[in-house]
Amino acid sequence: MRVDPRAEVDYRLKLCLRYLERAEKFLRTGDYKESAEASQLSAENAAKAVIALKRLPSWSHDPSGELLEVAEELPEEKRAMARELAEIAHELAPEHGTATYGRPVEGLTPWDIYDEERALEMLRKARRAVELARQILEVR
Repeated sequence: MRVDPRAEVDYRLKLCLRYLERAEKFLRTGDYKESAEASQLSAENAAKAVIALKRLPSWSHDPSGELLEVAEELPEEKRAMARELAEIAHELAPEHGTATYGRPVEGLTPWDIYDEERALEMLRKARRAVELARQILEVR
């Protein structure tokens, strides 16, 4: 099966934008666990949208390594943005498991872990990830 790179870029961009909307909505309603989870998925898909410029992204929740490789293939003026995006994706990647399973060894559910402050910080990072992806992809 051959994948159209532009279609994959557009698909990932749609995902990151929808997850960002969900993260903002859940933060407003006080569902911090859901906001955190959506923020992580937004940043992950922002990174994968940029990766899709050059190759099909993997199914990993931490696409930072792939993005760092792709960054070297980008025009010089976009490399620093791609590296920053990779850093955000890497930092938020572990939150996927935490937002899904909590910390079983400690007996903490995801709802025990996330509060407004933590969810808001993750949302800020997701917003930055989407902003960087848009700049790299040159879309509004």
